[in-house]
Amino acid sequence: HVQLVESGGDSVQPGASLRLSCTASGSTFDRGCVAWFRQPPGKDREGIAGISIADRCAYHRPSVQYRFTTSQDRARNTWYLQMNNLTPEDTAMYYCALDRACSWLNLERSVRSGSFPDWGRGTQVTVS
Repeated sequence: HVQLVESGGDSVQPGASLRLSCTASGSTFDRGCVAWFRQPPGKDREGIAGISIADRCAYHRPSVQYRFTTSQDRARNTWYLQMNNLTPEDTAMYYCALDRACSWLNLERSVRSGSFPDWGRGTQVTVS
């Protein structure tokens, strides 16, 4: 049974940085993709970044690609989302998700579609 736990969310001022973590347990994680999603208040969820575990190929949504970076530490089964120069528009619940059938070939499409089977419960980021 796969479990994903996000952490690192906080209330910060505009211009601040945060690093979100997503720690996985309950299986081995040597393939697939881990993605980050966010859902602002009153809006739909959107995929913002993802990484293929085996190849470390990364995708970042164009609207965040110069401020957000996703990475991984496979030894710790932990994935990260580094967020810099935060703005109030980044206020959202942030989720990580895992799809072990994903690869770098379909990473972008998977992140854009949001079709991931395993999800964490989220961590709140508030920028004001």
